[in-house]
Amino acid sequence: MQITDIRIRKISSEGKMRAIVSITLDDEFVVHDIRIIEGQKGMFVAMPSRKTASGQFKDIAHPINSETRAKIQNAIINEYKKYVESTAEKAKE
Repeated sequence: MQITDIRIRKISSEGKMRAIVSITLDDEFVVHDIRIIEGQKGMFVAMPSRKTASGQFKDIAHPINSETRAKIQNAIINEYKKYVESTAEKAKE
């Protein structure tokens, strides 16, 4: 499985959520509404989730193992950092 596209869809500077992202896997499958969250130990990725009747949140789509989660998280956060840097450089011009 390869992440073939990462799109930063919405940026937020308020609160803990930094961005909403969509990823494409193998040019065939898209996962929307992945959130980048600023936590106490740095940024992390929260997979799309839905609130249950009991008030808990359950992931709609998520990696099966920790290696895949790390691969997705690293790719998304790296792309987010590039996006923020390029936006900052354009603002200076």
